[in-house]
Parts: sequence; C-alpha cells; structure tokens
Amino acid sequence: MSAVGYAWIQAALEAPDFMGPRQARVAPVSRIERLPEGSLLVPTKLAPAQDFLSQALFAIKHEGIRLDLLTAALRRIPGEQLTELVRAAPNGVYTRKLCHLWEGLHQQRLPALAEPAVTAAYAPLFDPKDHIVGTPRRDARWRIEFNGLGGWSFCPVVRRTATLARLLDSDILGQVQAFADSTGNAMLERALSWAYLSETEGSFAIEGETPTHDKAAVFAALLKRAHEQRPLTEEFLVELQNAAVSNPFDKAVQFRTEQNRLQKDLLGAAGVTYVPPWPDLAVELMEQLMTLANRPPQQLDALIHAAVVSFAFVLIHPFMDGNGRLSRFLIHHCLGQSGRLPPQFLLPVSVAMKKHEAQYLQALSSFSKPARQLCRVTWAGDEHYSYDWAPQADIWFRYMDLTECVEFTLTMAEAALDMHLRQEVEFLELFDRVARGINDRYDLRSSDLTTLVVSIFQNEGRLSNNRRKRFAGRVPDEVLDAVEAAVQQAMQRPLKPRATR
Repeated sequence: MSAVGYAWIQAALEAPDFMGPRQARVAPVSRIERLPEGSLLVPTKLAPAQDFLSQALFAIKHEGIRLDLLTAALRRIPGEQLTELVRAAPNGVYTRKLCHLWEGLHQQRLPALAEPAVTAAYAPLFDPKDHIVGTPRRDARWRIEFNGLGGWSFCPVVRRTATLARLLDSDILGQVQAFADSTGNAMLERALSWAYLSETEGSFAIEGETPTHDKAAVFAALLKRAHEQRPLTEEFLVELQNAAVSNPFDKAVQFRTEQNRLQKDLLGAAGVTYVPPWPDLAVELMEQLMTLANRPPQQLDALIHAAVVSFAFVLIHPFMDGNGRLSRFLIHHCLGQSGRLPPQFLLPVSVAMKKHEAQYLQALSSFSKPARQLCRVTWAGDEHYSYDWAPQADIWFRYMDLTECVEFTLTMAEAALDMHLRQEVEFLELFDRVARGINDRYDLRSSDLTTLVVSIFQNEGRLSNNRRKRFAGRVPDEVLDAVEAAVQQAMQRPLKPRATR
C-alpha cells in the first residue's frame, strides 16, 4: 500500500474519501515534497510502520490535524500503546497532541499513567497558520491548547487556503461599512429595499420556487428580524421554520424525530443524494451548533462564523422541510448578531448564490457527496426506506471540513456587495438622472417610465421592437426615442468611483 498518514488511515478504515487530492503517498523522491494541490510525496525510508499509531503520528507531524480521521484512528489505538510512548518521550509535541486527543475524545485518562512528566511549552493543537482557530483552552496535563472552533463532540474545521487568505485580506465587512457611509441615507434605503426583495426571491429560487406575494412578504419580514439580538434556540428555530414554509403539514414543532434524505427526481435508493445524520445525532449536533452560533470564538471573522453556522445547519438538516432557506437566513442572523453591519443592512448573498448555483452545489457536495457513502439506503416501495449506517459514521458529522463552504460564502458576500448592491446604487443614480430629464420635458406615467428605463438598461441601451409595440398605444414615438437617448447618455457617463477603505 503506497498511502501513508491520513490516506493510510482512511484506506484501512474503508472510510469515504473526505480528503480529495490532499493525500500522502510513497514515491521515488529523496525527501518529503508537497505538491500544489496539497498532496505529499514521501520517500520509502520515511514511511511509517503499517499500524494506526505510527500513521497517526506521521499524519500529525506532516499533515496537521484532521479530527475526523484522528478520532477514527484513536478509537482503534489502545491506551496502553500511548502510555508506553509517553514514558519513552513525554515532551514530544506530536505525542502530546495525540495523548491530549485520546483523553479528550475518550473522556478518561490513559491507563497506568498518573501524571506525565511534561515540561515543554504549551503548543496549539491546530496550527493557526494552517487553520481558522477558536479560543484556546489549556490542557495543563499535556500542555496543549485546544483551539478548535467547537468542542470534543462537535468541532467543524476550516483550513486556511490561498483563496480564503485573499478574501480575509479584502475585509469584506469593512468594505460594506465604507459603502454604507459613502451612500446617502435615502439612496441606501432604496438599495436595501431592493436587497430585501431580491434576497427573498433569490432564496426561494435556489429551492426551485417562485414565492407568492404573501410568502415573499413573510420571508422578507423574517429577514428584517436578523438584526434582533436574540440567541438561537430550538424554540426560535422552530418559529423561523414555521415562518419559512407555508404548508401546514410541513411546519415543525421541534427538531426532526425521523430520518430525512435529499433526493433527485428518481424513485428509490438510487435517487438519494444525501442522508443527513440520524435524528438523535442531529439533535445533539444542533445543541452544539447553537452554542457555537450564540458564543462565537474570540477574534473569529464574522463572515467565517456565519458561513460555518449556515452550512453546518443545512448539512445537519434538523427539520424535514425549510432547511435551505433557514441556512441562508442564518448567514444574516449571525452577521446581525455580530454588530459588524450597519443597522438593518442586508447583503443579498442568495442573489449571488443563485447566479453561481453550480458553485453552491459544489460547496455543498464537498461534504455531502462523500457523506452519502456513510449510509446504505434500501427502498421497499412507496415511502418505505430503511437506513443502515456505517460504523463510526458519527465522526464525519462531528468534525466536518467546511473549508469550501466558507470560501464560497465569503466569495458570495463579496459579489453581493460588488456585483449587486453597488450596481443597484449605480442603476438608481442612472434612473434618477433619466427621470429628471424626461419629467422636465414630457408627461409620462411613473410606472411606464420605470419599465422603459429598466428594459432599455437591461437591453444594453436599446428599446426592443416588442417593447415599442407594447407602449405604442400610450407613449408617443418621440417620447420613446427620448427615453432611449437619455438612458444611452446616462450609461456613457463614467460610474462613480467605488468606496475604498
């Protein structure tokens, strides 16, 4: 077997591939080499022995921390093996990390080991250069700081990547504040009115729905509650779910008590694309997620926090219906709680997500696709499905890697500001210029003027023949020509410089 480290552990456990290309393997090289996609080439002389302890130590040293595979390995490593390792070299940082994890995950001390003779300096479990980390909690016994984003029973993981580093350096929420400060109150209010409406339509569109006026009004009102300083609780989430769905039979009274599944337009097990955690585990994970949502780690970027909460929620899928809409609402909720946005400010992330739906599905499938292999689904006809979970399936839900989901969310937040809100303000300014010029010269219904300006603008400055025919009965040709010319002239003006920090 050429796989080593985490790849060896994954293969030995016959576990789904949550790692992708970031795997280590033996290769004809003279030293360990890291390739651009994150994989490692390891010379034969440095390959560890074919056992879980040796492979886990190699992985921690050369590949960092993966709580899912380490937990799976530690469930196979007898405590006595670690005790012997500690007695031989108590200050080794990789040994201490492994022992810290073993005791934390088992909630007991290593056998026949009272107090290890550790004198080394404290070391973080997750390297902050490689991971987004949480508030450190010191383990004096092993002199290790647990700095994950959660705790032992639920700790989502976000790796620092070049993409994520660029997004963090751009300070998206700082740009949002500068945009709000540089936009007049009246214009900002108009742009935000558009944002609330478009966010509502976008969130429903992602689910393949066109909301009725009443459904849209209810969801828009829900979005405006995102700035309420209210912690997430099961009661509050049930209340939100009831507002997000209209079918009375789909309204929840608590987190789900039955197994859910996501399915394509195909009958039977072959159509099942994702099976979220079983009900008892889902409830347990939701308790931990609500804690993370209500008490974000110190110094954690607010957008990363919002992304983790949103995607973890939809992957846990705590309700039978409405999870997708609620997951996107949670982005706004977390940002509203953070205090980093101006009052009632809304980033139309669902609008951006809808325009990049393929990337949205890719971000979701970075976890859901391998997770599908954790459960064997059997169909007996109608709605009779049975679910057979793989051993240790809970591990992958407890320590889900949400890196791609976080990258996607921050990218969409950036697009929501740059490609949607800024452009909406620019269009409103263009509309105002056109409206002033036309209203000074002609008597035209405001609704007709709005429709004409929008259609001409969207058609790159031209009024289509169909539109001309439609308005021919109530708007003279010279007025149609004047509106077209005014829009063309306004579109040729240089756009207002974007706000900078």
